[in-house]
Amino acid sequence: MADRRPPASAAVLLLHGGGETGLTPPPAGPLNLAALRMRPFARSLARATRDGPVDVRVREVRYGHRGWNGSRADPLHDAVRALDDVQGEFGGIPVVLVGHSMGARAALRAAGHPLVRGVVGLAPWCPPDEPVTQLAGRDVVLLHSTRDRVTSPEASRSFATRARRAGARSCLVTIRASDHAMLRRARVWHTATTGLVTALLGLSALPAAVDAALRLPPSAPAADGTVDYDRLRRAAGEAPAGTRP
Repeated sequence: MADRRPPASAAVLLLHGGGETGLTPPPAGPLNLAALRMRPFARSLARATRDGPVDVRVREVRYGHRGWNGSRADPLHDAVRALDDVQGEFGGIPVVLVGHSMGARAALRAAGHPLVRGVVGLAPWCPPDEPVTQLAGRDVVLLHSTRDRVTSPEASRSFATRARRAGARSCLVTIRASDHAMLRRARVWHTATTGLVTALLGLSALPAAVDAALRLPPSAPAADGTVDYDRLRRAAGEAPAGTRP
């Protein structure tokens, strides 16, 4: 059946995690746990944008291979193809990329595409030599658990600082007492990500501390560009989501 919805005015592309290597396709259906982790984000984003003034399409990027695979950077090419598909279907609409782990690395690499307005990276994989020049003029918000043992929150802090120096508006939001898989305090990840994405699309306001961090000058130290999620919620007069009163 043909899609009878009006043409999209904005889009969100979700990129799930993967492995350092792996040339086989990701497993199908419920066996693809990395993809399943992104489904609650898709549902939350769809609910948040369903009745808004802008028609936002939320889509998942499909990978041809389950790993990054060194210089092949396979998920990067999948992300660029997905962006090209959006451009071919809807024209020059703004897009926010949301990626987890390897998917965040692909999203950050693909952010130089002309459609991309911003990137929300969840527990991103940020090697020390990862390029940042493609992020100039983009909004980049990285979320990372302080207890992550798979990817490094310190590497995310360093990456956000390098991106700022390269001309991005960037910051790191730290989440206490969680994990790489985003299972502990899952509601925090879903709520924070949804709020950030809608704000980057201009549909809501950014939290004041995040907005201030994104406005920092390129020379600002890393600590100034780091926001603690629980302190952010307390400053807004709310109990931190995912914790008991």
